Amino acid sequence: MILYHGSNVEVRRPRLLKNQRELDFGRGFYTTSDLEQASRWAKRTARRLRADAGFVSVYEIDDAKMRALHTLRFEKPDAAWLRFVVDNRKGVVQGAEWDLICGPVANDQTIPVINLFLDGMYDEEETIKRLLPQNLKDQYTFKKEGAIGLL
Repeated sequence: MILYHGSNVEVRRPRLLKNQRELDFGRGFYTTSDLEQASRWAKRTARRLRADAGFVSVYEIDDAKMRALHTLRFEKPDAAWLRFVVDNRKGVVQGAEWDLICGPVANDQTIPVINLFLDGMYDEEETIKRLLPQNLKDQYTFKKEGAIGLL
């Protein structure tokens, strides 16, 4: 499988960062199978860090080795995915026991919906209903150095 990572720098040797923003699946090395998504991440990161350019790093991982990882997989933005993402974005660390977490990415269009959920304007059912029609891309978050080493 080919995976991409968008950043403000080329990442030749992926690793876990000690200080990391609160993201969908918590601390980890984030990749996607979608080149367009990685390009957007690269541009956004470069803008946020006031860098001259963004970079998309490309990795290959053996499918059999990837299947052997202790993986948590969210197939779609359902209630379990929503609770997991919201907890991680609130700083309630989840998922440390997994090697890899896969699922939809909360993008610029989903964040307002999730924020309305956090503010109590939407319940879980309404939030999921509003997220399902969105064409959410995937993310593969490598949570442990041994898993990252397979890239």
